[in-house]
Amino acid sequence: MGHHTFDASRADKLEKAGRRYRFVSAEELLWALDVSPDDAVADLGSGTGFFTDDVALHAGGVHAVDVQEEMHEYYREKGVPENVDLVTSDVSDLPFDDDALDAAFSTMTYHEFASDDALAAVRRVLTPGGRLVVVDWAATGAGENGPPVDERYGADEAAAALREAGFTVEHEAVRPETFLLIATLE
Repeated sequence: MGHHTFDASRADKLEKAGRRYRFVSAEELLWALDVSPDDAVADLGSGTGFFTDDVALHAGGVHAVDVQEEMHEYYREKGVPENVDLVTSDVSDLPFDDDALDAAFSTMTYHEFASDDALAAVRRVLTPGGRLVVVDWAATGAGENGPPVDERYGADEAAAALREAGFTVEHEAVRPETFLLIATLE
């Protein structure tokens, strides 16, 4: 299904740490990902690289995947860490080999790419035991931040989609505006 992407002309709004970390902190994301210095990771819907930068400090390499080249242009101007590779692609068509990634994450972008094809692509590129972390706007939220409520998914709905795609949901947390899911592959 999925909905419209974030307007790249407003990319500077994605760099406001106080606002971004209010909904998921770097520490929480890193805890959920549990990456090691050798891990290959993909940020699905990386935008300006705000959270990519946090993960890049702890991973071997990060693929910043975004469907909008304009977001990558913004990231280039900001400065891309050496261990980050910019990949312009839809999540449903990830250009990685099978079992190429140890982990993948999506921060506030699941609602933009959620589909059977996208989850199948993520499953294909993750190694056995690989981890997928999804933090997104909750359908139960008030809608004061993020996309309109009718474009959001519930945590239970997203968890069911992950299970149907072959993931095991290890952790589920629902907050006032967001949810966090940690899923692994057998």
